[in-house]
Amino acid sequence: MDQSRHKQQLAFSLLFGLWLPCCLTETTPSSTATSKPTLTPAPSPSPRPERLKVKLAGYPRKHNEGRIELFHKGEWGTICDDDFTIANAHVLCRQLGFVSATGWTHSAKYGKGQGKIWLDNVQCNGGEKSIEFCKSRGWGNSDCTHDEDAGVVCKDERIPGFVDSNVIDAQVNENKVEEVRLRPVVAMAKKKLPITEGVVEVKHKDGWAQICDVGWTVKNTRVVCGMLGFPHERKVNRNFYKRLKKRAAEKVSRPKVNVSAGGRKLSKAKAISKPKQSSPGKRLYLERQKNYFFLHSVACTGTEVHLAACPLEFNKPNTTSSCPGGTAAVVSCMPGPLFMQNSGLKKKLKISSNVRLKGGARVGEGRVEVLKDNEWGTVCDDRWNLQSASVVCRELGFGSAKEALTGARLGQGMGPIYMNEVKCLGQEKSIWDCPFKNITSENCQHSEDAAVRCSVPYMGLENLIRIVGGRSSYEGRVEVQVGSKWGTVCSTGWTTKEAMVVCRQLGLGYSMHAITETWYWDSSNVTDMVMSGVKCTGNEMALSQCQHHKTVSCQKAAAKFAAGVICSETASDLVLNASLVEETVYIEDRPLHMLYCAAEEDCLSKSAAKANWPYGHRRLLRFSSQIHNIGRADFKPKAGRHSWVWHACHGHYHSMDIFTHYDLLNANGTKVAEGHKASFCLEDTDCQDGISKRYECANFGDQGITVGCWDSYRHDIDCQWIDITDVKPGNYIMQVVINPNHEVAESDFTNNAMKCNCKYDGHRIWFHNCHIGDALSEEAERRFEKYPGQLNNKIS
Repeated sequence: MDQSRHKQQLAFSLLFGLWLPCCLTETTPSSTATSKPTLTPAPSPSPRPERLKVKLAGYPRKHNEGRIELFHKGEWGTICDDDFTIANAHVLCRQLGFVSATGWTHSAKYGKGQGKIWLDNVQCNGGEKSIEFCKSRGWGNSDCTHDEDAGVVCKDERIPGFVDSNVIDAQVNENKVEEVRLRPVVAMAKKKLPITEGVVEVKHKDGWAQICDVGWTVKNTRVVCGMLGFPHERKVNRNFYKRLKKRAAEKVSRPKVNVSAGGRKLSKAKAISKPKQSSPGKRLYLERQKNYFFLHSVACTGTEVHLAACPLEFNKPNTTSSCPGGTAAVVSCMPGPLFMQNSGLKKKLKISSNVRLKGGARVGEGRVEVLKDNEWGTVCDDRWNLQSASVVCRELGFGSAKEALTGARLGQGMGPIYMNEVKCLGQEKSIWDCPFKNITSENCQHSEDAAVRCSVPYMGLENLIRIVGGRSSYEGRVEVQVGSKWGTVCSTGWTTKEAMVVCRQLGLGYSMHAITETWYWDSSNVTDMVMSGVKCTGNEMALSQCQHHKTVSCQKAAAKFAAGVICSETASDLVLNASLVEETVYIEDRPLHMLYCAAEEDCLSKSAAKANWPYGHRRLLRFSSQIHNIGRADFKPKAGRHSWVWHACHGHYHSMDIFTHYDLLNANGTKVAEGHKASFCLEDTDCQDGISKRYECANFGDQGITVGCWDSYRHDIDCQWIDITDVKPGNYIMQVVINPNHEVAESDFTNNAMKCNCKYDGHRIWFHNCHIGDALSEEAERRFEKYPGQLNNKIS
């Protein structure tokens, strides 16, 4: 009897062992199913289950946040916020292709969804690969209404390998390719970055595996090079790798010999003559030969942005021969000019001169702008995709696109919009070679400007700098590595430009503040000063690329005067409305008795001090200005309201001593007249549709300019002029510069200046060709500088 019962228990255990794994692969179980499961015969093979799709929806929202919607049984539905946690948000954000979640929302913050409420009382531990594997009440089992729809806020950083920015096919699959690298064969190549040639390896479990090169094509190489940040592929010296393979085979085929002497076994090392020591590069290659071939076949078309998007054939487990007739795939890539370290290269790639990226915090990202008829304009995001974005990236010397961004994600442009519905195939040499539609005013607005984030080669620059002592990971005292020594940087001459380079090098976005005194940060582990005299243009990839002293020389070498930074993922971007200046310019002879307050605020030329006050007048060149914030963060004064300066004459506070410079220049660039405008009131005069004003000066309110809004200075207010009393008739250039001292950080300082050709006959004045400083081609800008003045104005 006992033996029979034992057999029954054994049979049940075997059946249960077969049944349990099947249960674990099913969708989210229902909490109501508490009855004991019954055993059923194993089902016949069925078609692959439908993939679970996840998307963000709702309004208003950014691209990385929104109401969660799941596509199940042919229908979109939501998730109830009951028992919702940050762990649930982590799982969902990863399914959407983001690295993690930063928060979650309840009570239908992004609006109420429609249709089914698919899941309720969801409880994830955070490590699940799909929301369907978390505990819940089961599909469609909910006591909620759409007033309780849950949402998530994801970190704005993508997981490598995800190619869709919103809807992701969330399939749990162990055979997926996310991370790819080149393993250099020659040991010396490891010390030179970027690595441009080597064995292709993919991350697999806790190590790296190789790809079989049988059937490997140049199209596969193009995809690998592109995702690693290189615009083009190069031919590989196959003979070199064949020789290495042959030597490896000879080493493996040597017989093992055991020789006994005097009843004693000799070691293999003593029994066999020691072969000649191989080079480090060869040893490295032989070691790699032992790796597991994860991929047996790759069949890219050449237009994919990631190896994961290509048809792949994975090796079956426990196969004896992983790559019959082949070896590890090797590729060689051509870096773009920005990443070429060896000046001895015979041929440098030329990058496009009629496409550029603007407004990005990091190398290889920005709003796409194209040049037409010598004027820069933007691209509308209708049908903007990774293929078109990759064409832009490659023609600018980067790899394929990581993201094709829509909705002016990297800031709005100004001026014309040239392209819409761009349809690149992926092989074109320039975006201008792709089919596209011309723009009409009804088609697109700058709120739809397209942008890209390109793959760039790994340079290891972030390992040569660090920030320490700050209160968070976005701020701190700057320390750099010089040789083998780490140390601080002298803050003498430390400005926003230098700080911008630091934040870019660390991948932390833009610099919000350049700190010259860091005594209030933790100084328990302060190092010696190793760099001084740093002077950057602001465009460098690393602080070491900026000018600096050969030997340290710092007047304030104490630790409390070390340079520091505060970084931010976003920044403002101010641009002047050039056409409004051209339309509103005129001359006014203003009596001196009406200019006492303006004189007190230093808004008149120096000769005004010698005038016979209050008699006489000053000749003023007047115009209106409209300053737009097209960036991704509000523009706010550097100084808090507690330090604003009260000016009794005009009866207002100044939040910035100098907000704009107004200059009249002669042909040599010399100032013949100048003015400036203090920011006595930074506020939202008006905004784009759908954007609310946030800043208003009345009642000592907060000052600033909201993203998508503008601040207007009318022509008839004090100091909105240039005093040209002493200027002789002639041809000039009128220049306005916003935020001239870079007191407040911006994503782009090149568009802060506006220039106009100016013709003054002693009685009247004309402005023409007014444009933002970076709006024209180099050729057009040269013509502007040489412009002799308006020739057809019939001045007698």
